[in-house]
Amino acid sequence: MVRTLNLGILAHIDAGKTSLTERLLHAAGVIDEIGSVDDGSTQTDSLALERRRGITIKSAVVSFTVGDVTVNLIDTPGHPDFIAEVERVLGVLDGVVLVVSAVEGVQAQTRVLMRTLKRLRIPTLVFVNKADRRDARGLQLLESLRRRLTPAVVAMGEPHRLGTPAAGFTPYDGQHPAFTAAQADLLALHDDELLAAYVDEPAALTPARLRAALAEQTGRALVHPVYFGSAITGAGLPELIGGITELLPGAPTDADGPVSGSVFKVERGPAGEKIAFVRMFSGTVRVRDRVSLPGGQEGKVTSVGVFEHGAVVRSEEVTAGRIGKLWGLDAVRVGDAIGAPTAGATAADGRFFSPPTLETVVMPERQSEKGTLHSALAVLAEQDPLIDLRQDDLRGELYVSLYGEVQKEVIQATLAEEFGLAAGFRETTTIHVERPVGSGSAEERIKKDGNPFLAGLGLRVDAAPEGSGVSFGLEVELGSMPYAFFAAVEETVRETLRQGLHGWQVTDVAVALTYNKYWPRQSHAHATFDKSMSTTAGDFRLLTPLVLMDALRRAGTRVLEPLHGFRLEIPEDTYGGVLPVLSRLRAVPQAPSLHGDVYVLEGLVPAAQVHGLEQRLPGLTRGEGVLETAFSHYAPVAGPPPARARTDHDPLRRKEYLLHVLRRV
Repeated sequence: MVRTLNLGILAHIDAGKTSLTERLLHAAGVIDEIGSVDDGSTQTDSLALERRRGITIKSAVVSFTVGDVTVNLIDTPGHPDFIAEVERVLGVLDGVVLVVSAVEGVQAQTRVLMRTLKRLRIPTLVFVNKADRRDARGLQLLESLRRRLTPAVVAMGEPHRLGTPAAGFTPYDGQHPAFTAAQADLLALHDDELLAAYVDEPAALTPARLRAALAEQTGRALVHPVYFGSAITGAGLPELIGGITELLPGAPTDADGPVSGSVFKVERGPAGEKIAFVRMFSGTVRVRDRVSLPGGQEGKVTSVGVFEHGAVVRSEEVTAGRIGKLWGLDAVRVGDAIGAPTAGATAADGRFFSPPTLETVVMPERQSEKGTLHSALAVLAEQDPLIDLRQDDLRGELYVSLYGEVQKEVIQATLAEEFGLAAGFRETTTIHVERPVGSGSAEERIKKDGNPFLAGLGLRVDAAPEGSGVSFGLEVELGSMPYAFFAAVEETVRETLRQGLHGWQVTDVAVALTYNKYWPRQSHAHATFDKSMSTTAGDFRLLTPLVLMDALRRAGTRVLEPLHGFRLEIPEDTYGGVLPVLSRLRAVPQAPSLHGDVYVLEGLVPAAQVHGLEQRLPGLTRGEGVLETAFSHYAPVAGPPPARARTDHDPLRRKEYLLHVLRRV
């Protein structure tokens, strides 16, 4: 029986991830010639911009078969500016190959990815690539993997002739004493029977038993086998392919179950039609099927494509375990569930990585193209919702959120190449957040104190634990008004909190509905419905921002800035020059440690200062400094809180409008 495996290839940029994908496709017979990232001829980097820049920007799916296993391979970006693409893919994977460079070793993005893979319990193999490169490290790199990624790694063989074109990989056989001991030590931590046999009857630990235990624990993401080789020369590839097919679990297949899938990518076709990439967890979706989408919406599938042997072929259906492309779902969005939601299947239920911490204003070179620019950015926001397109009502400026400067350059190039728009950007600024500092309540009653809406509403705002986001609860009876009115209040609360008292998104806040009143549907005798006598959901949508912002003002908010954790490796003799620069950038380093003639510094630095540190480091360290950074947490801003420009989500501007309405009533 053919088994399906949805496999992700993840890595820090330039570790050789896309080259490995090319080598796997060549080994499976999908392509005749191996493409080059530098030449822009790879199978998965299909965008012109990807080929020109030599980096992966969008995730790409390609399928191949090895024996009785059909592998849907998803190549993902390695650059941290495109981590959102990786996030959307993680929820649809059965297993991962994490690529590490034998030269650079564990890098910043490698650590971020491995932490997330462990947290999500995604089975992961490690492939140490570039064994043929000068300064490549072999088994000594294992200690770095154990120290900086996870102690639960086991080498599956030994590399040889490192740093030369003849570099190779010799797998351990089942009789290798050091390999047997390393496996037994690691596997016994999670298997009491294996531990007992290891202590009392070592002869019972046969190669077959250890291999079965290794496969079982790899499938549970408890152990991570490590392979060495080179994607360029093909060294170590047969052993890696064996590990992929033997140690990683396949996708569960219940083609007759209820329809359940997750949309991890949306793109537009040549005619502007929306195309959804979906991983099916259960059931079957067929052409002409009507499928349910979030928010009570549904869509009719007009065409289906599936991935087979390196190509997309039209099909009548896509079944459980497979990845397909669906046409006809005009309302679909990235992260949507198709049919019944599957727990843990989508990143929409929670963030796997930190959100963007930067933002910028996008401006058309020709003012007459402002509307066209908005439409083009809306298409890009469809594909990447985290850019969070918004508009400043007062000045008409368009804002987007970013992970970094490279992402900004890519957006600019995409606007030019795909939409024919010349656009510029303002200087990138840091995104802050607001948190309540106390508790505050507010209330409006029907026809009291100038309330022009046929709705009464009371809300209380409380500070919530860090990292809890926004929660909404009821302190009234659920039957005290129609469900649609409750839904209108909750939706408007979440929308309103996108901009708080200082203009930043409010987080870690609990909102409680404490009072409600409405007028039931009424009409004059022998007449039709009279809006002036009856409450609608619109009354609650308009009133909620008024009440919520009053409650928030009474609670008060504190503005916080994002901090990044950093790890800095610098030559010993440059330490004295680097330290004062860190101080000026408001970085807070811990006590340094000396490793040979290299100082290692770890600490925190404001996200706004990271780019400046990256620019100054080469000059301070003769180009020898190595900097790793990743988002850590938010911390209160010192001094006056920065205010954010008001956009079309601004509840305070909405309140000004409502007060204008009040004066006219």
